[in-house]
Amino acid sequence: MEKLTKQLSIAAEKLSQAKQIVVLTGAGISAESGIPTFRDAQVGLWEKYDPAELASPTGFLNNPKLVWDWYEYRRDIVRKNSPNPAHYALAEMQNFLNLAVVTQNVDAYHSQAGSKKVLELHGRIMENRCFKEGKLLNDIELDYSSIPPRCSCGSFARPGVVWFGESLPSDTLEQAFSLARNCDVCLVIGTAGVVQPAASIPVYAKNSKAFLIEVNNQESALTYLMDVFLEGKAGEIVPKLMELIKSKNS
Repeated sequence: MEKLTKQLSIAAEKLSQAKQIVVLTGAGISAESGIPTFRDAQVGLWEKYDPAELASPTGFLNNPKLVWDWYEYRRDIVRKNSPNPAHYALAEMQNFLNLAVVTQNVDAYHSQAGSKKVLELHGRIMENRCFKEGKLLNDIELDYSSIPPRCSCGSFARPGVVWFGESLPSDTLEQAFSLARNCDVCLVIGTAGVVQPAASIPVYAKNSKAFLIEVNNQESALTYLMDVFLEGKAGEIVPKLMELIKSKNS
């Protein structure tokens, strides 16, 4: 406990002094809100399916209703849960610090909690896009006479997330890399650090001499890069960091 207290103090000091902070968040922060990871959500009816059947353009074309139902199941989980104290603490940090959040999560909980600077690498699960044209669709634009519903062009609607075999939005990814190259501190929360290209963000930051802090309930593939490792739940650790930062700015 004494070691954690000391590490928290060091992390808060570095965050308070930083001119630019980039925060990378992964599935771990949302897991504390009750959102299962992609593979953890494959339970019951869904455990017999290969991920490529449920989250790829080919899988969607082969069985659009199956994929749509899978995402409706996951959307329902997002609707029934909400941001946790870690999401809210990060949002509050933006009142004191020049901080941007880069997230691998698709639940939009960072924005829901009040964060203003958020880059969502993998899209938003609650959004719909035209499968053919890729444009964002409002609910009133959808024809629900079929499942999945259809765009006015006749093509099926699809969830607004990045699937296997698809590239991340290039402008969003380049913004994230630019932030990493120019930050003073990189705060990594709840990611296993194995999914690329997001896992490269802390590497870019390290190569640019940034100070790296990780919050995780266990070591990740990125822990070896860190200057400070804060072991524990994000919903407990991040609010403690926020309180220390607030005291330094009061």
